[in-house]
Amino acid sequence: MEARPDAPMAWRLCGNQIKLWRQAAGVSREELAAEAGYGVEAVRSMEMGRRRPSQHLLRVADAMFGANGKLESAHSFLEPDRALVRTAEYMALEAEAVAMDWYEVLLIPGLLQTEDYARVLMASHCPPVSDGTIEARVVARMERQKLLEKRTTLFSFVVHEAALRSLVGGREVMKRQLNRLLEAGELRNVSIQVLPNGRGATPGLVGGFVLLETSEHRHFCYGETQVGSMLHADPDRVSALMKRHAMIRMHALDEVESARFIREVAEEL
Repeated sequence: MEARPDAPMAWRLCGNQIKLWRQAAGVSREELAAEAGYGVEAVRSMEMGRRRPSQHLLRVADAMFGANGKLESAHSFLEPDRALVRTAEYMALEAEAVAMDWYEVLLIPGLLQTEDYARVLMASHCPPVSDGTIEARVVARMERQKLLEKRTTLFSFVVHEAALRSLVGGREVMKRQLNRLLEAGELRNVSIQVLPNGRGATPGLVGGFVLLETSEHRHFCYGETQVGSMLHADPDRVSALMKRHAMIRMHALDEVESARFIREVAEEL
């Protein structure tokens, strides 16, 4: 059985090193298992990366194979990764994208936010940041929006109705924000759709994400959580999200209906 495709790379690398050191030392898996007090299948799982190699197995293997601490030292690298911030990498790809598909549930996508809306979001950051940091982030976000002027890039946005009705900054700020969506939707390279409430259990309930295609036809997916951000290039992950996005668009209103819907929500404010 092969390693789990979703297993941490550190598990797989460490397990493979145990296997290579064991084979070089002429020790069978059964002998290693007996010395460590584990079942053979447990050792196999650790070597294959299906299970996290234990510190005990690493210590025993290190001694048996004469690794002089090289195997045991790997234990500290098997701890869960700290939350990574992949925003900078994402923005670099965003700048060169030829196609972007963006879905949001609770917030207006960053490339479509007004300055007031963005400032309210930045000011609500927790833990709090300085006024200077807030302004710098707002300026950076507004600068990013120049990407929409790149007419050779296709931008597709699907926004859940919840994002249209969450009164970020109050009624006036939100009304200007909705009007901004209507303006952006008139650009020939920008498509804006609304996923209304009442569509049932759609893939859109899970959370937002962004799909990117570069000029080299490489595909990426990006997402954010409370503790970090993720950027994937794995074809299986990207393909799954592409299918999910296609299903979300099927449940969403078309562009004309969406513009009418946004206008009606704005008039209610």
